[in-house]
Amino acid sequence: MAEGLDEIEQLRAERDEMKDRFMRALADAENIRKRGERDRREAEQYGGSKLARDMLPVYDALRRALEAASDEVRAQAGALIEGVELTQRELLNVFARHGIKAITPQLGDKFDPQNHEAMFEAPVPGTVAGDIIQVMDEGFLLHDRLLRPAKVGVSSTPKS
Repeated sequence: MAEGLDEIEQLRAERDEMKDRFMRALADAENIRKRGERDRREAEQYGGSKLARDMLPVYDALRRALEAASDEVRAQAGALIEGVELTQRELLNVFARHGIKAITPQLGDKFDPQNHEAMFEAPVPGTVAGDIIQVMDEGFLLHDRLLRPAKVGVSSTPKS
C-alpha cells in the first residue's frame, strides 16, 4: 500500500512539474508573439529611417536655393523658382505621409538638448543663457524618434 502511495505522489509531482513547464512555455510563446508584433510595428514605422535621413540634405538644398533667390532672380526666373517651391512642397508632403515632421525652433525659444544641437554660444544683449539666437538647420523627427537635431546658436548671456 505504501508503494502505491509513493507512486501516486511521484506521479503528482511529475504532473505538477509538467504543468509548470507547460505554463512557462505558454508564457514564453506569448512573450515571443508580443515581441514579434512590436518588432513588426517598429520595422513598419522606423524601417525607412536611413532613407529618410539621406533625404534631409535634399530638403536643405531646396530651402537654401529658395533663400538665396533674390527678388531680381525671382523676377527673371519666376517659373524656375516656382518649380523649386513645388518640388520642396511635394518633398514635405512625402515626409508627412511617412511620419517625418520638421523641428522648427524660433528665435527666443529655449534650447532643448533632446531636439537641438548647439553649434555655438554667444552673449547677445536682451537674451538669457539658453535662448536660441540663430537657427542654421531645421531638425526632423520620424514619428517620435529624432532623425536629426535642429542646429542652433544659443545665448550665453548670464541672467542679470
